[in-house]
Amino acid sequence: MEPSLDGWDIARTDGDDQLPWIPWGSQGKARARIAARADGYHVAIVEAEPGYRTEPHMHRHAEFLYVIEGTCTNQGRTMTTGDAFAAAAGSAHTHFIAETPLRYVSIFKTEGDEDKN
Repeated sequence: MEPSLDGWDIARTDGDDQLPWIPWGSQGKARARIAARADGYHVAIVEAEPGYRTEPHMHRHAEFLYVIEGTCTNQGRTMTTGDAFAAAAGSAHTHFIAETPLRYVSIFKTEGDEDKN
């Protein structure tokens, strides 16, 4: 029996021709590839320049981040290669800055994008 791919979104992320890069954030210091989607959640691969900052925001849903490479400061804590965070729904995200060139995986949910890939 062949495994079913119903409800799955599996993508290759290792090559410039696989997924398009999109601007990330408002400063022009980061870009992302949306690697996969399901039930409104997105898996993004993000590359950020030193000095990239997120705008303060509230998490309407849980959000997750894994640092692939580099160093950032998040909520006053230094995070580096191999570190991760999970932010609960309702939490305030007030401080995130790339200290070095940074690559990370972000998993987040957006409203109104309830696809079932």
